[in-house]
Amino acid sequence: MKINLLKTTQEESVVIKSVGEHNHNTGPDFFNAQLQIGNQLWAGNLEIHVKSSDWFVHNHEQDKAYDNVILHVVWEHDTEVFRSDNSQIPTLQLKDFVQKDILKKYEKLFSKQGKWINCENDFGIIDDFLLKNWLERLYFERLERKSKTIELLLQDSKNDWEAVLFKMLAKNFGLKVNGESFFSLAKSIDFSIIRKVQTNQKTLESLLLGQAGLLDSDIQDAYYLSLVKDFQFLKQKFNLKNSQVLPIDFFRLRPSNFPTIRLSQLASLYYKHQNLFSRIIEYNNVKDFYELFKVSASTFWSSHYTFQKVSKTSTKTITKSFIDLILINTILPIKFCYAKQKGMEIELSDRIVKIASEIASEKNSIIDAFNKLKKVSKSSLESQALIQLKTEYCNKNNCLKCAVGNSLLNK
Repeated sequence: MKINLLKTTQEESVVIKSVGEHNHNTGPDFFNAQLQIGNQLWAGNLEIHVKSSDWFVHNHEQDKAYDNVILHVVWEHDTEVFRSDNSQIPTLQLKDFVQKDILKKYEKLFSKQGKWINCENDFGIIDDFLLKNWLERLYFERLERKSKTIELLLQDSKNDWEAVLFKMLAKNFGLKVNGESFFSLAKSIDFSIIRKVQTNQKTLESLLLGQAGLLDSDIQDAYYLSLVKDFQFLKQKFNLKNSQVLPIDFFRLRPSNFPTIRLSQLASLYYKHQNLFSRIIEYNNVKDFYELFKVSASTFWSSHYTFQKVSKTSTKTITKSFIDLILINTILPIKFCYAKQKGMEIELSDRIVKIASEIASEKNSIIDAFNKLKKVSKSSLESQALIQLKTEYCNKNNCLKCAVGNSLLNK
């Protein structure tokens, strides 16, 4: 479209100063736009239709909310449109300014016909440099999205970063099956209690297992009964309630991901590191993080996955792949959010990119499908960016806002 040559249907030039704010509710499509039509500068709203006559189909002539429309943008102009005071609204007919080859490319791009994504036939030929820069931008978009949850938790905790980290880590330790349950568990415990009991690993473990409802059974095991006794004391001392904690699930989980194991590992982590948040902010090397999170469940769990059954002896240490998930879903979003709050996001963005680039790519259906089109995901930076691309752009047909879509249209 030749923006600098726009004219209304009455041959008056149109210069766009500002498109204003996109309105997703009732009323004109864009608020507070600024345009120069002819020699006159206008400020007001924009309305968009396929045909001019749609103005009357939608009964806008009877709605005073549309009296402040300064330009009617249509594909095809088939009738004049007037405000309630009978003044004519200038009309911009887009089909006069859109090149036919661009339109054909647009139609081709959006003709899905069972395609996984609109551009899947052309994704493989996208320029590597363009794609690399676009994916880096998408990665930070995803970090921004994750930051919203962190910012809400900060408000609730009066800016206690340690408390927020604990809640986010708990959710991460629960994985997909128990993520929300572990999150509700962490929110049910004031972090001041964690601070008070974390010097004793068994006490902290009893607190987490008890709040999770995993100490409510009639089991005759010495360690189990000892945990129950500890939890009953903590429950009375701190007036603990777990009615809001979501049910914990063992179903569909490998034994190494059983909630008993993960909660014991979380307790070990906080027993081993008293000021975890400060270390997370300090560290900028993946190897340091691997060492930081290299903790094991308590000794009892070396021969158990549940309280009821003895298993083959093995140390239940957090694996490298699980630490990668912690880094991707909790640590890097928190580092980014902290840097943003301190006004250092530009300064620290390169460090975040470096860490994300050193973590292995995630493996899931989205990443596999993109890699079949073009081998593009080599690290967690690309895999997170591709998830953002698929969920926020491809699935929503936001091709015109996508660097890939724009490159295909302008090729």
